[in-house]
Amino acid sequence: MERLSLHDNPSHAQQRSSPPQQQQQNALGPASQGPTSGPPQLPPQMFTTAAQLLDLTDKKLVLVLRDGRKLIGVLRSWDQFGMNRMAGSRSAYTDHRNFSAANLVLQDTTERIYAGKLYADISRGIFLVRGENVLLLGEVDLDREDEIPTTVTKAPFEEVFALTKQEDARRKTGDKKRYTELQAMGFEPEHSGEILF
Repeated sequence: MERLSLHDNPSHAQQRSSPPQQQQQNALGPASQGPTSGPPQLPPQMFTTAAQLLDLTDKKLVLVLRDGRKLIGVLRSWDQFGMNRMAGSRSAYTDHRNFSAANLVLQDTTERIYAGKLYADISRGIFLVRGENVLLLGEVDLDREDEIPTTVTKAPFEEVFALTKQEDARRKTGDKKRYTELQAMGFEPEHSGEILF
C-alpha cells in the first residue's frame, strides 16, 4: 500500500511517461527548474472525486457518519445519485448538493461503537450509505488491521451499547444546560451537538 502525501510525486511509471515539464507541476511549491504554466497542481492521490472512489472500489474502508456511527466494510459499488436519479426534474437544477455526493454500498459491514475505553462490533452485512451522510472516509491498512490499540478493550455489545446511551444522555443534558446559558447571554447555538467523532 502506498503512503503518499502532498509532496510525493506520482509513481515511477507515470514519471517516465510524462514530459519533464509536467513532472515539476506535481509539487505544490514553485518549480525548481524553470517556469511552469498555470498554478501548481495537486498530485492525483489527493483528489476526493469519483476517480478516487473508483480507486477505493473493492478495498476495505472505515466510514464515520454524521450521526456518529462508525462503519467498517468493503466498498463494492457506488454511484453519483444526483446525476441519474433526478435528471430532467426541476429540483435537479436547484439543489446542487445532490450532485456532490455518492451512494456507497459496503459489503461485510461491521458497525463499531465506543464507550469510554470499551468497544464492540456488530455485524451489519450489506450496508447502503447515502453520500451526504459521510463525514469521514478512509482506507483500512490491511497489514495493521488486526492490531488493536492497548487503550481500548473489546466488550459485549449490550454492555457497550448501554454505556453509549448513558454517555449520550449525559452529553445531551450538559449541552441543553450550556445552550440555556448561551441563550441568556444572547447567543444562539447553531447545531444541537448530534455530530460525534
